[in-house]
Amino acid sequence: MSSNNPLQNEWRKPTVHSVTGGGGVKLHVEEFGNVHGPHILFIHGGSQSRLCWNKQIHSELASDFRLVTMDLRGHGLSQKPKDGYGEAQLWADDIHAVIRELKLMQPALVGWSFAGIPILDYIRIYGEKDIGGIHFVGAITRLGREAAMVDLSGATLQYSTSFFSDEPMVRINALDQWLKQCVHHKELSQEEHYFFLGCNVIVPAYVHQGIFTRQVTNDDLLASLTKPVLIAQGLHDRTVNLAVGQRIAEITSNSRLALYEEAGHAVFWDQPERFNIELREFIQSIAWN
Repeated sequence: MSSNNPLQNEWRKPTVHSVTGGGGVKLHVEEFGNVHGPHILFIHGGSQSRLCWNKQIHSELASDFRLVTMDLRGHGLSQKPKDGYGEAQLWADDIHAVIRELKLMQPALVGWSFAGIPILDYIRIYGEKDIGGIHFVGAITRLGREAAMVDLSGATLQYSTSFFSDEPMVRINALDQWLKQCVHHKELSQEEHYFFLGCNVIVPAYVHQGIFTRQVTNDDLLASLTKPVLIAQGLHDRTVNLAVGQRIAEITSNSRLALYEEAGHAVFWDQPERFNIELREFIQSIAWN
């Protein structure tokens, strides 16, 4: 969204940080918006990057909130070590380092898809005291073969084996097809499609292999959460089954489930206006408490 207001244009210029995460991995982090507003840390899904949140950071949210985006280890412009993707401590240390180094005060953690896992890794190790709340967006909270068979769609399971391939074109073709099912009400434009495809293909196969060979369940942690939780999921999500969001809501006592009738897996891209309004309301209800 363009603006003739110089101050609003300033909100849209990122401050770039290099944060040292778990095991010394360098993480690429950017911040936008109002430095005096409540803090939001956006965490992207597997094989994605911080750029998936463009419809949030380049919106009126920037006038009132401090918006921080990070590239997870192995993704985007962050370092891509060969191993360590199965270690909860490292994922937790990454988020902890961003919160600490950027001096985020009670940030809301907004996590799409796979990001539910590192968010819960962080809470399991560091607790909830330094965060204001959690917004799970089409998120998963457990990993493993049995969980995948229940939580992920058949199409996603079919593509997933190709994501692990060391043959570049096998991976690219699978990612190309998978991207087409992330949105619902209209196809990605050609520009959007290749933008996201580029973000996906720079993630090495060994990152996918390390992430999805983990065996983890977080039901105990979900049941113990005390901070507010907002769960968003598209009714036409063809990546994560609708029952996943419903299940998280049932387990997590202090939670609310928001279903998007005209959205797929990327609800924040399909329906950014509604998503941004509900995110704003959620942040305002928890800010600085």
